[in-house]
Amino acid sequence: MEVIHKIGRRKTAVARVYLKEGSGKITINKKDLNDYFTTGTLQYKVNQPITLTSNDDKFDVTVNVYGGGITGQAEAVRLALSRAMCELDEENRLILKPEGLLTRDPRMVERKKFGQKKARKKFQFSKR
Repeated sequence: MEVIHKIGRRKTAVARVYLKEGSGKITINKKDLNDYFTTGTLQYKVNQPITLTSNDDKFDVTVNVYGGGITGQAEAVRLALSRAMCELDEENRLILKPEGLLTRDPRMVERKKFGQKKARKKFQFSKR
């Protein structure tokens, strides 16, 4: 089996995932998964596509991720892994699609407008 390469995005985070046969080791930016994503919630998000498709301890995953915060990065990795699982076996699509793991979350930060304090907040209005 050759290396499977997929990309996932969330907000401004971009994750590139490289999947190859191995022992189930996940490396993110040359660090172990538990060292890079320290909270259990983020680790669960990253592992979700692998556990749902029951591919634990079958593949080594190498990830390059940049941009955004840690939550956005974790969700970008999750999307890329889900896409890789679908390329691996088309049956995995039926498992991951109902969970919403193949949907790119389109929500982005709204831009700041000129003449305003923030995106929606205005400067204080003075009547007199």
